[in-house]
Amino acid sequence: MKIPAIKKLVENHNLDELMAAEAAIVDEQQPAIEVGGDDEGEQLTHVLAAVWILNDMEDNGTDFKTALRSYTQKVRVSIS
Repeated sequence: MKIPAIKKLVENHNLDELMAAEAAIVDEQQPAIEVGGDDEGEQLTHVLAAVWILNDMEDNGTDFKTALRSYTQKVRVSIS
């Protein structure tokens, strides 16, 4: 997971574009938008993170840094 790639997606794409990219990656197709990552798994991680962050920003009125912090905390809890 690369934070700069997630930030770029959040700043440059809307939820519909990200959802379309997610569907393309899952279907093993090339997404219409540029998604950073070393492989399809990492690209999917970046898109899913961006979707979660955008939803959190919209639902809770948070800024990017706060939403990103919430997301990374959620990931850490799920790993441990």
